[in-house]
Amino acid sequence: MINHISIRDFAIIENTEIDFGAGLNILTGETGAGKSIVIEAVSLALGARADTSFIRSGCEKAVVQLAGEIEGEEIVITREVSSTGKNLCRMNGEIITLSQLNMFCRKLADIHGQYDHQSLLNPEYHINLVDLYQQNEIEPLKNTVSNLYSALKKARKKLSTLLIDAAENTRKRDFMKFEIDEIHAAQLCSGEDRELEERVTILQNSEKIYRALAEAYEIGKEGTPAAMDFLSKISSSLSEAALYAENFARLNDSFNDLFYQLEDLFHEIRSARDTVTFSQEELNEAISRIELINKLKAKYGFSISDILAYAAETEQKLSDIETIEEEKETLESECTALEKQLANACAVLSGSRKKAAQELQKKIASELQELNFSDNRIEIRFETLSDFTENGLDKAEFLISTNKGEPLKPLSKIASGGEMSRIMLAFKNIIADYDSIPTLIFDEIDTGISGITASIVGQKLKQIAKNHQIICITHLPQIAACGDDNYRIQKESDGNSTKTTVIALNKTEKMHEIARLLGGINITDITLQSAKELIESAE
Repeated sequence: MINHISIRDFAIIENTEIDFGAGLNILTGETGAGKSIVIEAVSLALGARADTSFIRSGCEKAVVQLAGEIEGEEIVITREVSSTGKNLCRMNGEIITLSQLNMFCRKLADIHGQYDHQSLLNPEYHINLVDLYQQNEIEPLKNTVSNLYSALKKARKKLSTLLIDAAENTRKRDFMKFEIDEIHAAQLCSGEDRELEERVTILQNSEKIYRALAEAYEIGKEGTPAAMDFLSKISSSLSEAALYAENFARLNDSFNDLFYQLEDLFHEIRSARDTVTFSQEELNEAISRIELINKLKAKYGFSISDILAYAAETEQKLSDIETIEEEKETLESECTALEKQLANACAVLSGSRKKAAQELQKKIASELQELNFSDNRIEIRFETLSDFTENGLDKAEFLISTNKGEPLKPLSKIASGGEMSRIMLAFKNIIADYDSIPTLIFDEIDTGISGITASIVGQKLKQIAKNHQIICITHLPQIAACGDDNYRIQKESDGNSTKTTVIALNKTEKMHEIARLLGGINITDITLQSAKELIESAE
């Protein structure tokens, strides 16, 4: 419930504070005094969107603080709206997001205003009202339907994607097979292209290579004298010196290692020379092979590895095409099974809704009877949708007849402003018992009503206030007289500025305020007596 609200520099409110009681709190005031501004300030504290137009003229920011309790926990909510556009939400001193505040405050208070009239007139909203009634039973069934619907939607999308891809791949099948056959026929090996290019270079320059190798070998081994002959003499000389000192022996060993390495090297040069041959046929074959590989690179990738990877990927696609019928059958079976499960879940949900709707019809009719609809008839009519939704297959619409002999019609076709106020009050009274919201706030609840009906609405509000805190703005004395706590909203001007204040009324002040509502500017003994009688009859 809401215990206290502090409003500073909000619209035409400079600084005011209100302590609300646990029962029926009534706010009255002259037209234009700022009654709706108080509700807007409360709405802001409860998570409504902020606007810089809320800031009082000449001020830097508007601040609304709300103190209350929910589920035994005390809370303090602070909303600040700055002229710079900055908007802060705090709960118990901790900054939170607007969505977090909004979500939390749904458990604290429910504000009824003109929007609720519009939503009640919209048949799309009616199924939600049915679901709120006995929601402990209906909510789990809705969750089951929602989960199955999500699974079906996912399976259907997967099947659709599979069929689209399959149709596209089927058109490409022959071309894909041609590509794979072309790559396989080439019998590629990784690194083959580099080896071929090197071989072509050798074949194209075989004469130069042979001559260079032969000349090197001749200088080293076959010349007169040969380079190795000189090195052999050096080896002999060092061998002789090695007999006399250890360091000479080391020199001899190092030189001999080199000498034997050169022997091996010249042996390799000779072998390389002898293997250098030239074959025009081999050259042509190597060049043709390189051209083939380059052609495949141009089509399938920058390297042989890319080409082989492309072939593997294409083979996988072909494999998928071959198995698509099997996968298609699996997905179709999955969709059929989910549709069956979902249909059964929707049937269970629909049965629960219709059972709840039968009870809800009776309760609404009873509530409306108490609200001076003595000849009302109400029916919640169901329609089955053509396809599944996450909310099931049901569409519900409330039909009503408020006068004897009149046929049932949609709310939008028959309900006047006053009738809509009472119908919404009936809904709020019933649903409030099931959603456990401690505070109900009514703005414009008295639209289009007067006389006896106003007294009945006041008594109904007083009845609801036994189990819920009610905050209600009204201009009707019959409703104001029923208040457990009354407040007057008044506007004052000093010639330079205008401000609105909220004053808690004692019993005498309450009587004078109701007399004002009854008689206008001139309050007489008669209007005061009438106000007193009205208050006594409401108690």
